[in-house]
Amino acid sequence: MYKRLTVEDSVRVPPEHLGDDLEESVQAGLKEEVEGEIQEGLGVVIGVEEVNSIEGGDIKPEDAGVHYDVEYQAIVYEPELHEVVHGEVVDVTGFGAFVRIGPFDGLCHVSQVMDEYVNYDEENEMLVAEEENFSVSVGDVLISRIIAVSLENQESNKINLTMRQPGLGKDEWIEKYEEEQISEEEEAEA
Repeated sequence: MYKRLTVEDSVRVPPEHLGDDLEESVQAGLKEEVEGEIQEGLGVVIGVEEVNSIEGGDIKPEDAGVHYDVEYQAIVYEPELHEVVHGEVVDVTGFGAFVRIGPFDGLCHVSQVMDEYVNYDEENEMLVAEEENFSVSVGDVLISRIIAVSLENQESNKINLTMRQPGLGKDEWIEKYEEEQISEEEEAEA
């Protein structure tokens, strides 16, 4: 989920920026240190909007930079368990599809793509349903649900997805499901 947060943190202004405008130097330091990085308890910082306050100006041993305590406004993305997300398939392998959701790629394992057996078509790089005429390939836009989240650090984050619930998958899957539901309701009423 995307959020706008007020964050209190410390930022290092490198020595080459000492003497420059303090707010601009702090903003540049924040952009360099936190944007695009996973921050514990926040998610990934998409962007720093503005600096609300700057305090301190501590010098640490063996560091020529100056450290300031700051409060700033940031836009962050933190994937949440059970969140329904839109994403684009960026890779398909024999074990599943990788779906780009915001700044992360989540894995939809083959067992979570659909209710029926799924085959991997290596030549066309797509997952194909054994019975229905459904497939998943690079570039497809999907609706999925987050079923597991582990954001350890930039190199080791895991987001698992499912499309095995009503209202999830590609648009044509959802439309077909809705049509079947309407047909079943009409038959029950007759």
